[in-house]
Amino acid sequence: MKKLFLHIALFFSLVCFSQNEQLAQYYYDKGDFEKAKISFEELLKSAPYNQQYFQKTVDCYQQLKQFDLAEKAIQARLNTYKQGSLLVELGYNYQLQKNEASAKKHYDQAIDRIKKNPNEVYGIANSFERKVLLDYALKSYQTATSIEPKYNFNYQMAQLYGQLGNTEMMIATFLDEAYANPPNSIQIQNQLARFIVEEGDENFNETLRKALITRAQKNQDVFWNEYLSWYYVQQKEFGKAFIQEKAVYKRNPESLSSIVNLGQLAIEEDDPEAAKEILGFVLENTKDLELLIQANSYLLEMKIEKAQEKDFASINTELTSLLTEYGISPISLPLQLIQAHFVAFNLKKPEDGKAIIKKALTLQLNGYEEAKAKMELADIFLFEAKFNQALIYYSQIEENLKNDAFAHEASLKAAKTSYFQGDFVWASKQFKELKSASTQLIANDALEYFLLISDNTVADSTQTALKQFAKGDFLLYQNRNKEAETQFLSILKSFKGQEIEAVTSLRLGQVYEKQGEYNLALSQYQNIINHHVDGIYVDEALFFSAEIENKKLQQPEKAKLLYEKIIFNHQDSIYFVEARKEYRQLRGDKNL
Repeated sequence: MKKLFLHIALFFSLVCFSQNEQLAQYYYDKGDFEKAKISFEELLKSAPYNQQYFQKTVDCYQQLKQFDLAEKAIQARLNTYKQGSLLVELGYNYQLQKNEASAKKHYDQAIDRIKKNPNEVYGIANSFERKVLLDYALKSYQTATSIEPKYNFNYQMAQLYGQLGNTEMMIATFLDEAYANPPNSIQIQNQLARFIVEEGDENFNETLRKALITRAQKNQDVFWNEYLSWYYVQQKEFGKAFIQEKAVYKRNPESLSSIVNLGQLAIEEDDPEAAKEILGFVLENTKDLELLIQANSYLLEMKIEKAQEKDFASINTELTSLLTEYGISPISLPLQLIQAHFVAFNLKKPEDGKAIIKKALTLQLNGYEEAKAKMELADIFLFEAKFNQALIYYSQIEENLKNDAFAHEASLKAAKTSYFQGDFVWASKQFKELKSASTQLIANDALEYFLLISDNTVADSTQTALKQFAKGDFLLYQNRNKEAETQFLSILKSFKGQEIEAVTSLRLGQVYEKQGEYNLALSQYQNIINHHVDGIYVDEALFFSAEIENKKLQQPEKAKLLYEKIIFNHQDSIYFVEARKEYRQLRGDKNL
């Protein structure tokens, strides 16, 4: 019984302690430092070793300008625990009182502690960083490494150089660390990429490029060719990246997989010429069956994307020829699926397409391969407007690959199936769930459809216009672009001035763009810019217009004005970063 009471007492004391901590933090976050001080003082009495309670107590004293109390507390703790980081706390307490001489004295004493015992660098440097005393934090790491060379603080020092605006030293230190410790290279690349996108000034890219080229020239290690390739990929200069990848391959001809991946990136970033050159090199230099199939698959997908009806026969012949050459097996599955899709969607022979896939499903496929085949089969059923059959296969993929990105793609397609059917309530629910998908493209797509349904349901409870629009979207899915064009023009005529108008102009512009009718596309985008300036599609209309003027019609001055509007008026747009880069290129900036 005594043990029971003891356990109960301990339980309630822990609960009360936790509540007191939450209350103290609540007062602190609220800015009520007088009450927070009292609470943290009580907590510190109960747990004198707790660093967080001590720090919060001192912070409260300083917020209340009770610097004498803060100094007394810090000095008492320094006498007890002898931690060098407390010298930083004392110095900072003087700094808050504008006593720079005493502050510097204590900061220097902290650095001296590192000279005597380099192990103290961790606590001292961390304290300097928390107080945003970055020069002293940097000096702490430099002092420790000068005394004990085995210490490696390159990563921390590089970050500090960046925060201090010393771009050259930041880059040099990061690159030195990457070369010395290759396992850290990806983490460092992520840091440099973030700096390029979010923080870098216009000199950053050029400084990084020069640093990489200098290292590649001085040291013939392929490491620097790989790094330069990575750099050029960030700049979307795939031709230059390819030169570096070829240099790597010549010295290490064991694998072409990185070059194949580069070709895929070039396709994704709409650089078909670079992609053709890169993948052509792969075909010329490998006998590896998987790489041959992968390269041919990418090249065929590019051809199909740009193909006119007159090209269909030759593409189908090429597909048949490749499958005859490589054989029907799990390895050639990518080509089989491309052929099935092409036959169904381009040649309008869905039964033939399904037959190809059903034959593929008899092969010894792994889970992902089977899911890919079923996805294509579902897509063809959807093409035929056999909605229930399509949903069955999408559901199987969702069930078999739970929480996988491929399962999310199947979920998105299932939601679109419901949308095409006019089941907007269920589709909206599915799109809402997919807005938080881990794959950004899926999340963006889901958000777009969720907003489309929401906005047009509020504006029209009967959803008449939305049903007509979904029909146009389904015609686009079926690759019946001319019929889709007619459908969208009809919507613009019947529902002029209504909520559906902006997104219909956007879709129609995309149809015209796909057909190479760029002036007609521009007129639709301009309708959004002129009449729906406060809507959610204006940034897309501006960006798509800018891309046409810049890359299709070679009108750089017009493109500049459009990119500029995105930069100044739509900073939250997903096109902001790309618009800024294109604008700087058109403006003639040497350093992007």
